[in-house]
Amino acid sequence: MTSSSTTEDREKVVSKLPAWLRQALKIRAAQLATDIQDAVASGITAWRALGSNLSPIDTSGAEPFATVLAPGQWADFRSDCKDRGVSLIQGLAQSVQLWLDNNPAPDVKRPTITRRVIVCNQKGGVGKTAITAGTGEALAEDPATLMPVRVSKHFAALLEEDGHATQADPLVLEDLPGLGQRVLLVDFDPQGHLTKQLGHLPLPIGGDSLTNHMAGEAKGHLRDVIVNIDHFGDRLHLLPACTDAFLLDVRLASVRAREAALERALAPVEGDYDVVLVDCPPSLGLSMDAAAYYGRRRPDETPGNSGVLIIVQAEDSSADAYDLLTTQIEDMRNDLALDLDYLGIVVNHYDARRGFIATSSLQAWMDIKDPRVVGVIGDLKEQKEAVRVKRPLLAYAPRCEQSVALRALAREISK
Repeated sequence: MTSSSTTEDREKVVSKLPAWLRQALKIRAAQLATDIQDAVASGITAWRALGSNLSPIDTSGAEPFATVLAPGQWADFRSDCKDRGVSLIQGLAQSVQLWLDNNPAPDVKRPTITRRVIVCNQKGGVGKTAITAGTGEALAEDPATLMPVRVSKHFAALLEEDGHATQADPLVLEDLPGLGQRVLLVDFDPQGHLTKQLGHLPLPIGGDSLTNHMAGEAKGHLRDVIVNIDHFGDRLHLLPACTDAFLLDVRLASVRAREAALERALAPVEGDYDVVLVDCPPSLGLSMDAAAYYGRRRPDETPGNSGVLIIVQAEDSSADAYDLLTTQIEDMRNDLALDLDYLGIVVNHYDARRGFIATSSLQAWMDIKDPRVVGVIGDLKEQKEAVRVKRPLLAYAPRCEQSVALRALAREISK
């Protein structure tokens, strides 16, 4: 069945495809940034050029499928199907499968130098842990699965004249394949919130830990204490916290080149990952110095590949804490001649219903420009529920507003 399309001088075609084949087409087209309609047209062209029939495809349960083709292409295709003795549904299925075979999924894009993202703010309660976990989950999602992502233009919607943030708008959502990155989450906070939220126990005192490795007193290989986070296909791992990290600053005081202690500790495992995210403690001590040094730009590393991601809230106390943190970062830049990049600011727990303080504070963060706001994450119930049940947010509520925004954040800092 066809009907004329006046927009692009094409014909609208309605046929049928099995659901599994339609889904495979949708995913592959997204992976290759190709329009589905162009993919189908290309597949039909390739099928018609074949000298013999392909093996039959199981089309049982085929459902209606619409696309558009160049004028006359559908009629020619129907004629070829008749000549080859196959149904239109079978011919279309073979054409789509042929396009899939001729256009394999692209390899996951991996950085040449492992990216180090230092998630920080010495003010507690701003949600560093939730952002660390959610960003890591978004980076590690399956590249063969489509999930909703909010595009970057959503920031404008957060500052409407009525002062209320709009809810998820289907016009600014796009289904995109997961990034498929190999990610290590480092719980660098002795309180161990990241470890507990993801359903694991802190490492026992007396055993091996990141603190021991940083202090030069390792008891084994660091890889032996790293654990896998379920639901992400062995792409998301966690280096759990240990409460001995409360003494880290004291132990670092006697360590040679203490600012490089975190880098030395993580060096043996860093090459296993595309991205390392460090959930920093709420402090400005020696441990924060070591984390900032770890995030510095290395020789031959592209600016913005690694750096500091600052988590704030849309209220006044976050601004005071931000000034203290950036002062420390600037001191390290100057004292140690570091190239330490800002990856951006994330405004977390945002809720415009809190009125002028929230909306005006958000505007003030956006006015900074350097570093710029790279994410605005709403204060919604799904994150709290995920913490309660000790499951990753993007596995617990993959289509909720926070998950959608975290995927956008992961892509924004990966540019």
